[in-house]
Amino acid sequence: MSVETQQSVATLRMPGGLGGLLPALILIGLFFVVPVLALLLRSVTDPAPGFQNYAALLGDGTYARVFFNTFLVAAVVTSVTVLVAFPVAWMLAIMPPALASIVFGVIVLSMWTNLLTRTYAWMVLLQRTGVINRALMATGLIDQPLPLINNLTGVTIGMVYIMLPFMILPLVGTLRAIDPMTLRAAALCGASPFQAFRRILLPLSLPGVAAGGLMVFVMSLGYFVTPALLGGTSNMMLAEMIAQMIQSLLNWGLGSAAAFILLVVTMALYALQLRLVGVRRATGGV
Repeated sequence: MSVETQQSVATLRMPGGLGGLLPALILIGLFFVVPVLALLLRSVTDPAPGFQNYAALLGDGTYARVFFNTFLVAAVVTSVTVLVAFPVAWMLAIMPPALASIVFGVIVLSMWTNLLTRTYAWMVLLQRTGVINRALMATGLIDQPLPLINNLTGVTIGMVYIMLPFMILPLVGTLRAIDPMTLRAAALCGASPFQAFRRILLPLSLPGVAAGGLMVFVMSLGYFVTPALLGGTSNMMLAEMIAQMIQSLLNWGLGSAAAFILLVVTMALYALQLRLVGVRRATGGV
């Protein structure tokens, strides 16, 4: 087949212009743009036209505390997840491929387990008569059961466990792409292990940390099941408040406004991360 014939066949198979993108654009419009516009419209028309729902959310101290709790929990969960996931990802990056595949499979398998089942398992483990408190008391480390549930501690433990795979996956890819010879060269030049980590490994792994951290933070902002079961009323998060507004109070206007604020914050964080990554690439990672 000649070159001209191959080009003509390829042209027939690939629609020109926006024709090839039309199905994807229709799906995005139906399942993302239309619901978001409906959410925005409901937030400014229910119960009356205006911005009273947004004024109530941003001006009331009770709602402000829920917003603060949401961002606090998301920040704490993201920080702890990064600290736990980094050594695990580094271990996966340097261990033999066969063993790494087994460990990697165990990590991925945990993602396929039902979320509600995992959360209930942590409820059993963290309660006052649970395995963790009983083991600590049996060893004599504590005299009274620790309050590990219905507070920020329980929410953090449960959500970090759930978020770990989403942090490990991008980190492993980034760490495997780092040339091991750079660390050996640093050691030959007299750098200590901590210096090699701080000045070489950590800067080179920042794209993976940023990608995983953003994913964990954004997912934590909208999490509902785990905070509702492991947290208390003093640690209510925004997703739980939205569910109460719509399901219990039937206040669709206020709930839609809260959901739209959460969406705007999420998109702003994503745009900021894209800009920071773009600036870093443009400056050569300096």
